[in-house]
Amino acid sequence: MTFEKLLVFINAIVPLALLAYDGWTQRLGANPVEFFLRTTGVLALIFLVLSLAVTPLRKMFGWNQLIKVRRMLGLFAFFYASIHLLTYSAFDKGGDVPAIAIDVWDRPFIAVGMTAFMILVPLAVTSTNKMIKRLGGKRWARLHKLAYAAATLGVTHFWMLVKSDVTYPALFGIAVAALLGYRIYAANYSAGAQGSRSAG
Repeated sequence: MTFEKLLVFINAIVPLALLAYDGWTQRLGANPVEFFLRTTGVLALIFLVLSLAVTPLRKMFGWNQLIKVRRMLGLFAFFYASIHLLTYSAFDKGGDVPAIAIDVWDRPFIAVGMTAFMILVPLAVTSTNKMIKRLGGKRWARLHKLAYAAATLGVTHFWMLVKSDVTYPALFGIAVAALLGYRIYAANYSAGAQGSRSAG
C-alpha cells in the first residue's frame, strides 16, 4: 500500500473507530441509532464528494498523485453508505423487510436514499482493475459518471431528512453542483478544442 493510500485509509477508518468507542462507552446521545445513522450518512457523502473532486483538483493544480486514492475514496463512500443502510435496516427497522418496503413507499426521503445506494452498488462492484478491463475504459468511465447522480440523490436525501436547518445539505449541494459544473465545462471545452483542431 502506498503512503497516499495508507494516509487515506487511516483517516477514513478513524471516524468509525470513534463512533464504535462512543457507542461502547454510551456517548452517542439520547438516540444512539439516529446519531449513528446521521453520522455514517454524512461520512458517505463526504467520501463521495472527495472522490468526485479528485479529477478537477488533479487537472487544475497538477496534483496527479490524487489519482492513486480516487478509487479508495469511492469505496469508502460505499462502505459508509452500506453501514448507514445496515444500521437503518437492522436497528431502526429490526430487519423487518415488509416494514422497510412500506417505509420506502411512504417516506420519499427513504426512497431517494435507497436509490442513491443502489446506484453506488454497480460502481463499487466495477471498481477493480479486472472489471475495468472487462468493461473497457470508455464504458467504465460512462458508468462511473453515475457517481454524480448518486451524490445528487444523497444530498437530496439529506436535505429532505433535516427539514429545517439545511445548512449542511446546502454546503454539500454547492460542492456537488460546482463539481458537476466543472465536469460539464471541461467536457464542452474539450469538445470545442477538438472541433477547432479538426477545422484547422
